[in-house]
Amino acid sequence: MPLTSEEKEFVIALGKHIVSIRKKKGFKQKEIADLLDIADSSLRRIEYGKTNPTTSTLFGLVKALDIDFSELFEFTSTKKLEK
Repeated sequence: MPLTSEEKEFVIALGKHIVSIRKKKGFKQKEIADLLDIADSSLRRIEYGKTNPTTSTLFGLVKALDIDFSELFEFTSTKKLEK
């Protein structure tokens, strides 16, 4: 099932936030991809918001970046998410 426009926006905002955290922590894409045991092109698609990451990938990112799960979602997208 294709993502709605709000869901696409959320995935893009999440990807940008992942990039921000990764850079703040001083990691290169390849380093995180290796820790997650995924291709760096897969991580790049997540960071560019081109793919919706699985929960297991998000869990791996949290561990690799050494952050709390809540920190992964501490960002705002440009549109307010509806409940």
